[in-house]
Amino acid sequence: MTPIYLDYAATTPVAPEVAEAMASCLTLDGTFANPASRSHRYGWQAEEAVETARGQVANLVGADPREIVWTSGATESNNLALKGVFESANIAADSVGHLLVSAIEHKAVLDPAQWLVEQGHELSLIAPDNTGQISAASVRDALQENTRLVSVMLVNNELGTINPIAEIAAVCRAHGCLLHVDAAQAVGKLPVNVTDLGVDLLSMSAHKIYGPKGVGALYVRRSGDVKVAAQIHGGGHERGMRSGTLATHQCVGFGVAAELARDELDSAPNRMVALRDRLWRGIENLPGVRLNGHATERACGHLNVSFGQVDGELLLLSLRELAVATGSACTSASMSPSYVLKAIGLSDAEALASLRISLGRYTTADEVERAIGHINAVVGKLTAKAG
Repeated sequence: MTPIYLDYAATTPVAPEVAEAMASCLTLDGTFANPASRSHRYGWQAEEAVETARGQVANLVGADPREIVWTSGATESNNLALKGVFESANIAADSVGHLLVSAIEHKAVLDPAQWLVEQGHELSLIAPDNTGQISAASVRDALQENTRLVSVMLVNNELGTINPIAEIAAVCRAHGCLLHVDAAQAVGKLPVNVTDLGVDLLSMSAHKIYGPKGVGALYVRRSGDVKVAAQIHGGGHERGMRSGTLATHQCVGFGVAAELARDELDSAPNRMVALRDRLWRGIENLPGVRLNGHATERACGHLNVSFGQVDGELLLLSLRELAVATGSACTSASMSPSYVLKAIGLSDAEALASLRISLGRYTTADEVERAIGHINAVVGKLTAKAG
């Protein structure tokens, strides 16, 4: 039997509508040309398709299309935001800047942050509370005179906990520093409006919202205060921030996925919350079980659960009917306990015995009931053996 897919936070399948739109951009009878080729009709058509997609992505987050920079995904967007701000032309080469980052960010933020330290800049990590939230007060307390950028994710990728970004943005504005937000786990799952949030930079990824892998975007607020130095050079594309021939089919796929997500925002999250809560009710009475993360301020599809009385490795190996994760996809090859779960107070054993279960658009009520039965059966057997 094919395992039930419950790892939508890692990636999502491409929606049929998205695949169809992408296919129309691949062959000679479609919109296959280089969008930067402005000397013939083929190039014009490709450019039009890319700009239509840019508008669709912009609409999803309430931005101006001119504020959307295409990238290869949220990892590149995060690197461009952090490195680009610190390397921008208005910063003196010998000046030391301060970066303030949540301690439980994705590695795509933590690693470039550490790289900036190696370049001579300063870094402070903000600890979360025991639900995984980063408060505006904790950001305010950690700011320094030379703080140039704060980076806090909107939704934590392991816990699903939602951060009070608008409050954090107000603190950053009062201090005069920029705010970057990794919204890869938030866009398409809850309403995201860059103006309401007050952010300066915001990262997105298509494959988290039923679009293709290999394409993302960085929102860059149009303001003289927000300067981002390119990390990829070679032609000055994307307003000079990201050179390279655009993959028309991937941009178009992202655009269609963004439009579908926007159309479903009034209904899909509520459906997922109902399924997620049913799954939790079906397993919450198992011995040693606890919910990790915030009980209410949580993205609709996320459920992170610790099965405290069983061996974590045995648990994962035994859940053969489910495709779930022990943490984020980027760290799944490691058997070390999740740094996110450790940061909110879990022991090594509790962290290793935790699962991230994430639901999505194609999750059914029947799959949830089957998952409940399977988890109960497996945990019951492992608990009996441990006793």
